[in-house]
Amino acid sequence: MMMMVQSSSFSLLASSNSLSSATKFPQCPPFLKHFRSHFLKPSSSSSSSSSSSSSLIYGHKLPSYVNSNVLASASAAEVVVETSNGDLEFVEIGYVSDVHALDGEIRVKSNTDFPDLRFAKPGKRWLRQQFSGRDEVLEVELVTGRGHPGNKSWIVKLSGFDSIDEARQLVGATFLVKSIDRPELEEGEYYSRDLVGMKIIHKDTGEAVGTVVNVFNSGGNDLLQVLLEASSVSTGGSLKQKSEKSESGLLVWIPFVEAIVPDVDMGKREMWITPPKGLLELNLHSNEKSKKERRVTEWRERKKLQRRLISAKKKLGELEQQHIFHGFQYGEKSQRSLLADQIMCLNSNLLQQALKAIEKPIDGCNIEDMPDVTTWKCGTSVKISEECLTNVSKEKNDAYSEHGKRGAHLISEGKFAIVLVLDSRNSEKYLESETVDFFNGDPTIVHLESLLSDKQSFIQAEQRESVSIILISPVEELQLLEKLFISRDYFGFSPEKVKFLEEEKLPVVSSSAVEPKKNKVLMKSPWEIHQSPIGFGGTISALSSNSILEELIESGVEYIEVCSINQKSVCGNPFFLGFVDSQETDVGFLTFENNMEFQDNLHIMLPMRSMQKLVKQMEKFPLIAVLKSYSHVELINKEWVDIIPPTPNSYEFFCSLQSLLKACALDKTCLVDVTK
Repeated sequence: MMMMVQSSSFSLLASSNSLSSATKFPQCPPFLKHFRSHFLKPSSSSSSSSSSSSSLIYGHKLPSYVNSNVLASASAAEVVVETSNGDLEFVEIGYVSDVHALDGEIRVKSNTDFPDLRFAKPGKRWLRQQFSGRDEVLEVELVTGRGHPGNKSWIVKLSGFDSIDEARQLVGATFLVKSIDRPELEEGEYYSRDLVGMKIIHKDTGEAVGTVVNVFNSGGNDLLQVLLEASSVSTGGSLKQKSEKSESGLLVWIPFVEAIVPDVDMGKREMWITPPKGLLELNLHSNEKSKKERRVTEWRERKKLQRRLISAKKKLGELEQQHIFHGFQYGEKSQRSLLADQIMCLNSNLLQQALKAIEKPIDGCNIEDMPDVTTWKCGTSVKISEECLTNVSKEKNDAYSEHGKRGAHLISEGKFAIVLVLDSRNSEKYLESETVDFFNGDPTIVHLESLLSDKQSFIQAEQRESVSIILISPVEELQLLEKLFISRDYFGFSPEKVKFLEEEKLPVVSSSAVEPKKNKVLMKSPWEIHQSPIGFGGTISALSSNSILEELIESGVEYIEVCSINQKSVCGNPFFLGFVDSQETDVGFLTFENNMEFQDNLHIMLPMRSMQKLVKQMEKFPLIAVLKSYSHVELINKEWVDIIPPTPNSYEFFCSLQSLLKACALDKTCLVDVTK
């Protein structure tokens, strides 16, 4: 039995002491001071302390350019006052990302497990922003709300905000509800916030193990991050019992399942665990550096990131993309940090090549009709049933078995690596679904877990320690995948041979008949760049930019299998590997029932020499510009405007398998066609 944890971000309102001292805000304008004095009525519970310096006033941040109409519309709202006693607690449920249409509606990004309840049901809500270094909260009335699946957000109408100008001043605010309004959970379900701070006790010994400091919600198996007691840790990092009681600074992950955490006492704030042998030693993280050393290291990392950001901004400036930096003048610190991270991660060299590819664009509706490489040149081919493929006998002496033996030998000798690609187009709709049961919701990850758990048809158990495995996925899923592997003990693979890489993407740029050479990167929001995956070329780029190939070559790997995860994935099959090796080809393909559309069902085997040729082609990537339609935002007259195009207005970039192989002259191929 598994115990479910609701993963909503339930954080207390930060006090003024917790705000970053580096954040600068404008002085309070006179009309806002008048607004506060007029509408802030001290309650009876706080009147005695209204003059105390320990009292903390919360109210919605109103920018300096707010007009009298907005103040009038806000007059019906109550500004919440909280004293140092902290009578009120709120939980975050999302933030205002943009305005919508012209009648005062706003667009909200949700981070709650109950979006229908929070954004579709009318009633009181609260908005929080920072002003002059303090958190300020304004009570508002939600009138209507509806989902906006195209932008993975909610369209919300608040009472009293009836124009786009009024609504625009709410952009960046955080949506809150009272913690006492949280929905009741079923037995065995817990809010992640309620678990943080609970004591962990070993049921067999009665000794304190540590304290829960975080909860990672991964659907199937939620993970508790536990700060160990010093009584459980020796100076060498191994676990043992001592008499002193203090924090060790060491963190471990504990799966939150009934077999390991059989007893949870919310009243006493205690969990009793029965961990398997070795669990607490697994992924034990220690930091034996002094505080001074840590501060120096952190300072160096900040300086390094600053240099990276400056360098990235310079390159974008050379490409005339300075408009991307406008978001730094708006929003909260976390939003500006999001923009900085995206800028630093942009591949400016690929973007430069992409802008050149616009000279020969193709219509977006025709990209799926592009001929596949197997249709224009294919060498030796073989047909094999799916049942036979997954059950090739090692005892027989037929050709199928010989190929299977050959492939199995290469795998056991450590000469084989596998790259599993999680296609963001298949899983994108699940990434922001706000559901707790993530792994049981996304069919791609469900199939991946099923595939990795099969230790017979997918790389036999005794061979897994010899195999290197690289997973390429959207950035949103990387941490989830890492925790999945930790919770499953890496599925029998050697942890040092498992790598997680971010899917390569390129920005979407505008198309303009008026200014054909002025293609600008489109912004999803002031702090988010519109980006799209670039296909097979992105896989090669990710492998080359992270020095993975050099590591594989040094470890003796001779073949790399690249496989997209879907319901027909048959990865790590020794027959396919042995057949490709016997043919001495440049590339081997595996298809199902003569389905040669590799755009969505990528499954190829590459000798290392072919992979090296592909990497060398990076400087002349054969990118294709595809005409598409994208809604976006633009800063016009110092205001962010929502642009919804009636016709295709932008270009995505794509590097197909066939174009890259053709550019590298990898035309000696073989084919395994799997039949039912």
